[in-house]
Amino acid sequence: MPAPALPTVLLLASGQGRRFVASGGAGSKLQARLGAATVLQHTLEAVRASGLPWHLEDRGHPGMGDSIAAAVRATAASPGWLVLPGDLPLISPDSLRTVAQALAGQAVVQPHHRGVKGHPVGFSAACGAELMALTGEAGASSVLRAWQARGGLLALPLDDAGIVTDIDTLDDLARAEVLWRTRSAGQ
Repeated sequence: MPAPALPTVLLLASGQGRRFVASGGAGSKLQARLGAATVLQHTLEAVRASGLPWHLEDRGHPGMGDSIAAAVRATAASPGWLVLPGDLPLISPDSLRTVAQALAGQAVVQPHHRGVKGHPVGFSAACGAELMALTGEAGASSVLRAWQARGGLLALPLDDAGIVTDIDTLDDLARAEVLWRTRSAGQ
């Protein structure tokens, strides 16, 4: 019997990073350095290490909803999607695989770390039409809420601070640097 098809990680890298620039950052937060690599390179490394299929959406869409819709349309044959913003450089490949596995029996999987909602949010193929219709800044929160109301949402606790360590400001980057150095020293 063939292995079940795996959901596609949608790596979102279309944002303009206005908060990062407003906080004093120079240029794109995804190109900011975290150790020897950029924020986006770290995130992409975790995605590749997960072994899951992936799609990089970096075409400069006006909002996260537009980016998600474009990425789902580009991978429409996928049995599901893991929506992952590109500014989560400390996410563990194991977290990506865990969300993918949990999605096998659910419509939507929302991971959290110590009560804080994180990424990637997993969506099954049943959510495809709703995801492809998204526009604007709100991302997929409307789809998540709709499936929660239908009882199709699994809240998944993960012991990975990387699922909630996003880079929106220079202070966020400094906090991520401390966590990254701590993790690197422990390896």
